[in-house]
Formats: sequence, structure tokens, C-alpha cells
Amino acid sequence: QVQLVESGGGLVQPGGSLRLSCAASGSIFSLYAMGWYRQAPGKQRDLVARITGGGGTNYADSVKGRFIISRDNAKNTVYLQMNSLKPEDTAVYYCNAKLPGELFGSWGQGTQVTVSS
Repeated sequence: QVQLVESGGGLVQPGGSLRLSCAASGSIFSLYAMGWYRQAPGKQRDLVARITGGGGTNYADSVKGRFIISRDNAKNTVYLQMNSLKPEDTAVYYCNAKLPGELFGSWGQGTQVTVSS
């Protein structure tokens, strides 16, 4: 099972930017579909962005045009560049890794993102 460690969260003002990173263990990182999810207090965990092993991406409507997901297979790392941040982006952000056919995959411990003035 892959181990995931997120970093890069913090406090940022509305309109600001942050870049989250998720470092994965193991030697088959390129086979994983990687996803960023977020969970605000009292709400369910929702998909923010996803990138396949081949580099295909998809985004939640609420972040399209503001967030960019990317991966560096040589570094076993996936990134989430978050721009034009809004207070409603405040949440704990989780990294997820799934092999083809897996239902749930592996999760990181999460990193807090707070957007506030």
C-alpha cells in the first residue's frame, strides 16, 4: 500500500495562492491515478481534482480555471496549484492514490487550508 504525505497548507488571504504537494512512497507511482479531495467542517469529502497515470485531468466545477493539478513521476509527487483562493476553499485537503480497479485507494493525513482576511 502506498504511503502519502501532504504538505503546503496554511493560512492565505482571499485572492492569494498556495501550492500543495503530496509525496508518495513506492516504485510504481506512475501507475496510480492521483486525486486531491477536500472536506470542510460538517461536510462530506469531495473530489477537487484528479490526474491519471497518463496525465489526463478533471476538476470540480467550483475550482475550474483556478486550480491546476500536476504530477512529477520522477519525484513520486503530485501537486495542486491553487490560485484566486476564496473563503469557501477553506477545508482539509487530502491526497488519494488509486491503482486501476481499486475502489478506495490510499489516503494521506490531510493538510489544512484556510482562506481568510
